[in-house]
Amino acid sequence: MKIALIGYGKMGQLIDRIAQERGHEVLYRIHSDNREEFNEANLRRADVAIEFTGPESAFDNVRHCLEWGVPVVSGSTGWNERLEEARRICTERGGTFLHASNFSIGVNLFFEVNKHLARLMAAQPQYDVELKEIHHTAKKDAPSGTAVTLAEQVLEALGRKQQWVKETAAGAQDLVIRSERTDPAPGTHHVRYFSPIDDIEIIHTAHSREGFAAGALTAAEFVHNRKGVFTMKDVLGF
Repeated sequence: MKIALIGYGKMGQLIDRIAQERGHEVLYRIHSDNREEFNEANLRRADVAIEFTGPESAFDNVRHCLEWGVPVVSGSTGWNERLEEARRICTERGGTFLHASNFSIGVNLFFEVNKHLARLMAAQPQYDVELKEIHHTAKKDAPSGTAVTLAEQVLEALGRKQQWVKETAAGAQDLVIRSERTDPAPGTHHVRYFSPIDDIEIIHTAHSREGFAAGALTAAEFVHNRKGVFTMKDVLGF
């Protein structure tokens, strides 16, 4: 494939390396110093765009790609309030869009375990629940997109919790997400159910960013020559 990388931080650079190892061609490496390269003529040369920027720019990046007819895979988090709008634009344009809060195969398996455990715990009101996530200090959003996804899965299954909140609960219906930033820490996520009698906890710990980058590239390979709105569940066949 011919790839345009939108965002060239640590993740973009890692995707670049893995893409070339797999025999793909990276046409553009767009970052803050060469933003003028992000234009329709250039992007139309690419088979797919992979977007890893920040919450302040992600929606516009995705929107432009969809308007220009370029399939786009986005791993930027912190812009959930506009995701449905991006999906609508994709559908209206007959385009291709895949967004994931986390591209790691292990994390996506963890998502499925989290949903199953939450359904089991729905009938066990003696247990409270909280989430904790640990990331490196360069992580822009807190809580992380992965933690928010985990929280939303718990909320969907657990009727006694109504909303997630940062750090401190105002009431029993709040689901707390605690965020820690320390180096080096590619990412650790805890979901802990606790009662006066015992605790039940599931944990995912990433050892490097490579799993995230490889998963993003696998997602790009999946959407190549496909139309529609996709998730990592489609890529992994869950």
